[in-house]
Amino acid sequence: MAVTIQYLVVRNGIEKMTFTNKKEADAFDKLLDLAEHLDQVLSQAPVQLAESDREALALFLAQHQDQLSGPKKVAAKKSSKPAVKEGAITEVADDAGTASSETIHAVA
Repeated sequence: MAVTIQYLVVRNGIEKMTFTNKKEADAFDKLLDLAEHLDQVLSQAPVQLAESDREALALFLAQHQDQLSGPKKVAAKKSSKPAVKEGAITEVADDAGTASSETIHAVA
C-alpha cells in the first residue's frame, strides 16, 4: 500500500486546492492572503464592484503581482572586450601581418 502526502489549502472552511508539495501549498496560501488583502483594499475603492467581481479582480491582481510594479530594468551587458585606456599602447597587425604599435588618444 502506497502512502501519499497531500497538503490542503483551506480558506473559511472551504478546500481551495490540494498539493503534493509543501512549498507549492505555502506559495498558494500566500497568494490567497494577498488576494484577500487586495479584496479589502478594493472594497474601499471609489468604484463599486459586485462582490464576486471584486474577489475575481483581487485574485487576478495577486496572480499577476510581478507585472504591477512596471517593466523591469535590464542590466547593461558587459563588453567581452577589455577597456582600452587613453595613452595605452596596443599591437596592431596590418593586412600583410606585420605588427606595429599604436598609442590611443582621447578625442574631446
